[in-house]
Amino acid sequence: MLDGWYSLVDFMLPFPWLAHAFMKNAFMAIILVMPLFGILGTMVVNNRMAFFSDSLGHGAFTGIALGTLLGFIKPLAAIILFSIVFAGVITYVKHRSTASNDTIIGVFSSFAIALGLIIMSHSGSFAKYSSYLIGDLLSISQEDILMISGVFLGVLCLWFFIFNRLLIVSINSSLAASRGIDTLTSEMLFSAALAIVVAISIQWVGLLIINSMLVLPAAAARNISNNIKQYHFIAVFIALLSGITGLVMSYYWNTATGATIVLFASALFFLIFALRHRFLS
Repeated sequence: MLDGWYSLVDFMLPFPWLAHAFMKNAFMAIILVMPLFGILGTMVVNNRMAFFSDSLGHGAFTGIALGTLLGFIKPLAAIILFSIVFAGVITYVKHRSTASNDTIIGVFSSFAIALGLIIMSHSGSFAKYSSYLIGDLLSISQEDILMISGVFLGVLCLWFFIFNRLLIVSINSSLAASRGIDTLTSEMLFSAALAIVVAISIQWVGLLIINSMLVLPAAAARNISNNIKQYHFIAVFIALLSGITGLVMSYYWNTATGATIVLFASALFFLIFALRHRFLS
């Protein structure tokens, strides 16, 4: 299915760490997923939604528990469905409630993780699915790559159509509404896209650090960006650089790939932050 990709990698990148099929699959996944983290993360950081993206990880965990309860061998369908519903409900309640956003998100996040833990512990499946806490990027199959490719194209197309509306909403929701923009629908679509990316990634990245993948590249890029285009480009570049470097480092260090990627992204954030303040002071 991916024979052409394997041949291309062997020809263009004849490195020892890419000699194995599972590393080629992981490398392909990095190339597809990390740009999505970079792009979506810019809006997460702009809208101060880091807590929201973290709650989606908790929602995905409940999806795992529900998939286990319903008897799915690989509960990905349950994870995606529950994550989309979970994100949509939070977004809707945020629009209809007078409570602060962080309070609403905190309530739903607490509910989701508690429900997931209860279902897992009651069914005796917690140990079996505890790997979702740290993820395993090297377990990606060819079928997973094809699914990620579809999500990659779908999110990019959606981003092309809704980005301008989302940007106006993030600046001033009242202004967006006065221009005829359906703010709830725009935020629902963004939340759904974010939920899908989190849902498909959590089994490889891990619940504990999924939010870091979204926040760190965009947060680092924001320190040195002068406009929106530059902000997106730098965020995607940092996400890809972190992903590829973390993959290579985890191979030689024999460490968890997701955590190694986040460690490198964190180092880049602190380095950029320190250099920016050094040259601006």
